[in-house]
Amino acid sequence: MHQDDPAPPPLADVPTPPRDVPSGAHAPRSGTGQGTGAQAAAFGWIDTAGEQRRRAGLVRTLRPRPVESTLLDLASNDYLGLARHPEVTRGAAQAAHRWGAGATGSRLVSGSTELHAGLEAELAEFCGFEAALVLSSGYAANLAAVTALGGPGTLIVSDAGNHASLIDGCRLARGRTVVVPHADPDAVRKSLDGHDGPALAVTDAVFSVDGDAAPLREAAAACRAHGAALLVDDAHGLGVLGDGGRGALHAAGLAGDADVVATATLSKSLGSQGGVVLGPARVIEHLVNTARTFIFDTGLAPAAAGGARTALRLLRREPERASRVREVAAELHQRLGDAGLAVVRPDAAVVSVRAPSPEQAVQWAADCRGAGLLVGCFRPPSVPDGVSRLRLTARADLTPRQAREAVRTVVRTAPGI
Repeated sequence: MHQDDPAPPPLADVPTPPRDVPSGAHAPRSGTGQGTGAQAAAFGWIDTAGEQRRRAGLVRTLRPRPVESTLLDLASNDYLGLARHPEVTRGAAQAAHRWGAGATGSRLVSGSTELHAGLEAELAEFCGFEAALVLSSGYAANLAAVTALGGPGTLIVSDAGNHASLIDGCRLARGRTVVVPHADPDAVRKSLDGHDGPALAVTDAVFSVDGDAAPLREAAAACRAHGAALLVDDAHGLGVLGDGGRGALHAAGLAGDADVVATATLSKSLGSQGGVVLGPARVIEHLVNTARTFIFDTGLAPAAAGGARTALRLLRREPERASRVREVAAELHQRLGDAGLAVVRPDAAVVSVRAPSPEQAVQWAADCRGAGLLVGCFRPPSVPDGVSRLRLTARADLTPRQAREAVRTVVRTAPGI
């Protein structure tokens, strides 16, 4: 599944292994992965699943990218253009040289270094929170936060448009989850009515499909009226929104509040790898002691920590990168809309362009690629509303000429235009 898909396919659409697979003696290893007899039957159901995907036009393909590419990239999440910035790559290389290629163990054993502690302190201070905890990915950070804070007796109220990692966190948590309509604080309030016990509302800050922002102040008010906590995934807000890119919660005036927890990824605006949970110190201590994706996972590689820390310091020095990426997104939206395309107004860096059908969306993205432009393609069942779209991501280092050329390519290749 695409890293930004908000939800996995419905379970009913995924063929399950048959229960009447014949038993028998194991055949000799063939080395091909196919096998014969009972070996082949073990995963025979996968062929059915694959055929269903092909018929539905939902086959996904890995495309290894070269070191250098002639494609104009509006598909990656490198919002600030820092993934290959010389200072950031040098910071990553120096960290690997000093601390080693890997963390060598879980954070509680040998995987915590002074580098990790320094990164956590700087992230907490920059984003306006009391404490921070770095994990191996943004996905792991969301699983950690939701499962550790959504235990037995807890009511979890989850936005229908949430990212797959939040959804999976709700599934793994032992509390009761209620899914509410997208960006609807009144629905959050109504779901909390009458609940007696711990409660947690979970939402993206900026939703990855259409790039729209959650009404965070209103959501916080709904939570506070019922003594509930608010957990916000700020993956698409960090580095883009707030003063100097301090994030959506900072922009909303909620950063550092005692009932608010944030998660974020280090792989988007900071151009590195890893995830972070930010919040009150007692919440972070609770995660250290209870969050399974923290306790049992190997710590973030030193190179990733070093790269992220360098990128954060660069953003502090060049806060205009945050406003620049918003300007680029607004320009893309304006030009695409003026050309007659159905484009959603971006609240951060994601620009979503509606497509007539899944098949046309796939062809549209392929035609863009053939014309030298790399864009994302979202289609059912990975979009909650069933509407296929192209997904463009603005970058702070995109020149005005590149932005104009990207729009011309999208318009020129659009179905029916």
